[in-house]
This record gives sequence, C-alpha cells and structure tokens, in this order.
Amino acid sequence: MGKGLLFVVSGPSGTGKGTICKELLARTNVSLSVSMTTRKARNGEVDGLNYYFVSRKEFEDTIAQDGFLEYAEVYGNYYGTPQKAVLSKLEQGRDVVLEIDIQGALKIKEVYPKGIFIFILPPSMMELRKRITGRGSESPDAIDIRLGEALKEVSYIDKYDYCVVNDEVHKAVEKIIAIMNAEHSRVSEDIYSLIENYKEEL
Repeated sequence: MGKGLLFVVSGPSGTGKGTICKELLARTNVSLSVSMTTRKARNGEVDGLNYYFVSRKEFEDTIAQDGFLEYAEVYGNYYGTPQKAVLSKLEQGRDVVLEIDIQGALKIKEVYPKGIFIFILPPSMMELRKRITGRGSESPDAIDIRLGEALKEVSYIDKYDYCVVNDEVHKAVEKIIAIMNAEHSRVSEDIYSLIENYKEEL
C-alpha cells in the first residue's frame, strides 16, 4: 500500500474553506488534520475533534521536540499542526486534508513539499464582502481591513498547485475531488512497484 497524500486547503478568510472541508469529509475517505492549541475550548468544542486543547508548557515542549509541521502564536495563544498525527495517517495510506491560513500553508510547503496545495478563491471581492458581512461579527472598518488582506494574500497563489473558485460549494467540492483523483493517478514509485508485480506474474 502506498502512502496517503496531504491536501492543503487554504485561502483568504471568508472564502469558505471550512465548509468545503466539511463536505469533503462527508463525501470522501479523507482524514482531517486536527490542530493543537493553547486556547480554552469554547462551548460545544470537543478535544481531539475540533482541536487538541493543551497547556502552554505542553505546546512549547512539542515545539522543542520539533513536533509541528507549522505553528504560530496568535493573540497570545499558540496554534499548530502536529507532525506525528499527520505523518502517521499518511504512512497508513490515508489521505489527509489540512485547512489552514496562507502563512501556515507556506510553512508546510517548506517542510513537506510533497503536499498538494489548493488555493480557494471567492468568485469576486463583492461576494467576499457579502460573506464576511453576513457573519455580523465585524465592523465596516474591520471588513475593509480583511478585504485588503485578502487582496495581498491572493498574490501568493503562484505558490500553489491548484486554485478553485468557490462560487457554489458543491461545484468547488467536485473540483477538489477531481484534483484528488488526478493526483492518485500520477506516475510515482508506487506505480513502478506495481509494474514489478506484473513482471513476476509472467
């Protein structure tokens, strides 16, 4: 059995990455990478499902042991992608999808360049504004800042293997499933071992 593939899904805030990944989990056998954080669990969040909730010391011990594919400190709390959990699933032949921001994706590309990197785009900036406004959690000024950041983040698209415009979730998911299927059909070391098996059967 060959190794699984790591699919890294990222893009600006408000593009629907989370919704797409939930749909992928429902429709495929892909596993979701669960991040580790030092922030407290919110109501309804489950340890090991939404995040691995740990102490600051435990997180920093994991950093010291080189245990993250990437990590960052945001507003006083650490967030990171545990390396062991991801690599273990890949070794078992299971595909893993990782939903992450752009800076995190670029860090992962440095340490795991074999990943497949997918950039999610909104159909337009007007639609992105509409989606962020629909959350009802931010002021007009904060929304303008987010949109400005989104424009900057789009400039990193050339670091990715694929881009998918999320105009309708089901269509975006279909495109990503097609990408997954195509990546599994690439000529690789696994194919060469299969060819050797053919020779032994003759």
